[in-house]
Amino acid sequence: MSSNFSRRRHAKDATLKGLVYGSGVVVCLILAAIIGYIFFRGVPGITAELLTTQSSYVKDTIGILPNILNTLYIVLVAMAIAIPLGVCAAVYLNEYATNHKLVRAISFAVETLTGIPSVIFGLVGMLFFIQLLGLKAGILAGGLTLVVMVLPTIISNTLESLKTVPVAYREGALALGSGKWHMIRTVVLPNALDGIATGCILSIGRIVGESAALLYTAGFGLILNSFMTALQSSSATLTVALYVYATERGELDVAFSVATILMLLTFLLNFAANLASSKLGPKEN
Repeated sequence: MSSNFSRRRHAKDATLKGLVYGSGVVVCLILAAIIGYIFFRGVPGITAELLTTQSSYVKDTIGILPNILNTLYIVLVAMAIAIPLGVCAAVYLNEYATNHKLVRAISFAVETLTGIPSVIFGLVGMLFFIQLLGLKAGILAGGLTLVVMVLPTIISNTLESLKTVPVAYREGALALGSGKWHMIRTVVLPNALDGIATGCILSIGRIVGESAALLYTAGFGLILNSFMTALQSSSATLTVALYVYATERGELDVAFSVATILMLLTFLLNFAANLASSKLGPKEN
């Protein structure tokens, strides 16, 4: 009887194991099919002309150079504000805050922001930055909206990384006569650099792939502008340009080419995040 029970148990385990492996294979095949189809449709359309010109109705040309630059502009604006705010907030929560109720309230707010859909950020950004503060749709309004979106990622990653720094490091630095800020700046932050860098890279990835929030705040402009002009002018990033070409202009081949570029950027950013985590993390002896 025990042998029959053992056979049934092994058969059940084998069945469940087969279902798990089968589900994994199906998911991988679906993902490979989607990526392969996008690359199949998009790679042939990626030309030097597409990457180095701008769209023009007069000359009947299509180029995404303005959208590439707008994406770089908005990453620069958003990260220049979000990194100092996020890192300083995490340092305060982990190193300085003594009011546990305040810490819990801030942590709850950060977790809440993480779960809010991006389109809500776009609507709030449009109401606050454009209608209330009087900014025009452009890189500045879009960048400020994205700051609120990526702050939870930077704060969470930095906070978790700060918690991994051994308490003995802090105590040793203080025992040698360092002030608290000097200890944080020279001991804690360097040892938490891997988590900070990973959070920043992941935040850049979210900014590059964001479209819903930027539709309301950055605009649809496909014209090449300088950085200062783009701050207060309608400026479409790559994701917004993909939406415009796929829906309003019906240029599906161009949309697939833009999607291919965005996927390549996503792969590079994820690779950079993994590389930063491995290279900047604590070395094992």
